[in-house]
Formats: sequence, structure tokens, C-alpha cells
Amino acid sequence: MSYEQLKLDNQLCFPVYAASRLITSEYQPYLNELGITYPQYLVLMVLWEKGDSYVNDIARKLILNTNTITPLLKRMEHQGIIERKRSAKDERKVVVSLTAYGRSMEKKAAKIPELLANKLLSDKLDLHDIVSLKNKLEVLIEMLKK
Repeated sequence: MSYEQLKLDNQLCFPVYAASRLITSEYQPYLNELGITYPQYLVLMVLWEKGDSYVNDIARKLILNTNTITPLLKRMEHQGIIERKRSAKDERKVVVSLTAYGRSMEKKAAKIPELLANKLLSDKLDLHDIVSLKNKLEVLIEMLKK
């Protein structure tokens, strides 16, 4: 190969991408119990934390385009997890609210972070390493969002 910078082993993006896919797949058995996908889980976490939210605010928090999140929200509404309504203050905005079913999912989902952490912890990766990695990735995300 003529260009060292094109080797997969020399890329930052590949280990981040691969780790993301592999971690997401670790979530799947727990999410299957709830009948949701990982992107739906992310939306739920925003709503559990913030309460009723505008579609644009959810999209911004999850670093997604509204045209990506809208079909996801439609599916969640069809599943009875959320409701979408036009804002009374500004009809151009859509407010997303949890249904009773969506709120009830929070208690079941509360165990997921600990279960996942237990799978990740090992003699090669301790809690400090995981927290440090998360913090560094958050810095990277903030740098790239600008």
C-alpha cells in the first residue's frame, strides 16, 4: 500500500465505529424485552429525563436530522409509546410526550446501564477507564459538532 494514512489500522473513525456497533449490539437483548430499537431507547431516555420535548430538541440532543427522527417517532407513536401533537404556542413545532405505556417502560429500562456495564468491566477495562473514555468521546463530539 502506498499510503500509510489509508490503512484501516491507522484510522480513528474505524475503532469508534466498530465499538459503537458492538456496544449497540450488546444492548439489543435488553431492548428486545422492551420491544424497541436502540434509536428508540435513545429517544425514550431524552423524554424520561426532559419530559415533553419538541421534535427539534430531541433531534439536536441525539445529533440527528429531523427527517431521520420523524419516521422513528411515527413508529413509536404507532407502538403506543409516545404521542405527537402540534404545539399550542407555535403550530410549526411538534411536541412529543410519553404515553402511560412509555412512562412505564422507564422502570424496566433502569437496569440496562448496569447490565451493560457489568458486561464491559474486566481486568482490561475498569470503571475508571470507561468513564474516562466516555468523557473523552464527549469532548470529541463537542469539537466535531461545531
